[in-house]
Amino acid sequence: MSGTPIIQVQGLTRVFHTYKKKPGLVGALKGLFHREYEQTVAVQSISFNIEEGEFVGFLGPNGAGKTTTLKMLAGLLHPSNGTASVLGFTPWQRPIEYRRQFALLLGQKNQLWWDLPARESLELNAKIYGIPRRDFVSRIVELTEMLDVSDKLDVMVRELSLGERMKLELITALLHRPKVLFLDEPTIGLDVVSQRTVRDFLRRYNREHKTTILLTSHYMSDIEVLCRRVIIIDDGMISFDGPLTEVVDRFASSKLVTIELENKANPALEALQPFGKVLESVPGRVRLKVARSQVIPVCKALLERFPVIDLDIQDVSTEDAIRNLFIRANDPNATGDTTFHFTRAA
Repeated sequence: MSGTPIIQVQGLTRVFHTYKKKPGLVGALKGLFHREYEQTVAVQSISFNIEEGEFVGFLGPNGAGKTTTLKMLAGLLHPSNGTASVLGFTPWQRPIEYRRQFALLLGQKNQLWWDLPARESLELNAKIYGIPRRDFVSRIVELTEMLDVSDKLDVMVRELSLGERMKLELITALLHRPKVLFLDEPTIGLDVVSQRTVRDFLRRYNREHKTTILLTSHYMSDIEVLCRRVIIIDDGMISFDGPLTEVVDRFASSKLVTIELENKANPALEALQPFGKVLESVPGRVRLKVARSQVIPVCKALLERFPVIDLDIQDVSTEDAIRNLFIRANDPNATGDTTFHFTRAA
């Protein structure tokens, strides 16, 4: 890609000041005259560029600073320090020319009027953005057909399922054909079918309209299907920015070794534990999690000690690699086996 990046972020920082209330009546009275505040650094001097048409995953644990970053890029929050440019505009200055060219969709926030049919909310948005009637009709037809909700336009929003509502929220965000789309958990809480429909739609829309998309999601399937590049943020700072394919190579500390055994042999757990973490042990089959540096000697030892008829070595999942990254960032001595919050969806 060439030219000026669509999104440019340099040293962006956001600090929140929270009133620290003292307990009891005396504490409340003291607070009337003298207040103490705590500082929480939500985003700490992050920098990145995104080119036109890129579909970038923005990953991190809860509280890492993802949503705060999106809100700054959408102009809803002012930064404490640093600069950002989206489509050549400073987002928090909120010029009307900028507001007509981007959209922010928060998975747990509603744009549609709860007590009205979805069509009426869409009509209102068309008026706000000055969309010509002919364009409005053609876009509604295109988007509702792509998301399979053509028959839901005249249904009260409160009567829609979560999946139907999210699809119509997505249509509302895209009605004015934004050049940049910020998506914060767009598939959260959706069933498997709805998740897949939304993912397929976003991939096709990005390909056909070259919309630049920054996506946060706790569903690794969303990221793996949609994003070639990921930006990983933890504790307000960027830990990784690069191709998704490099995450496993750089941050996975182990590999998965599976052996098939003759005559349904079933070794005792005590005999297997010296080789790695036992993930599965059933008659005729054993699956181990082995440190990357020990894979070759472990495989040799397994072949020598057990009646192995087949051996398979695989990388751990991207999800496990990212989990390991966060664990090591918070505790360099950790093993990487702690539970992480990402969810594996179909």
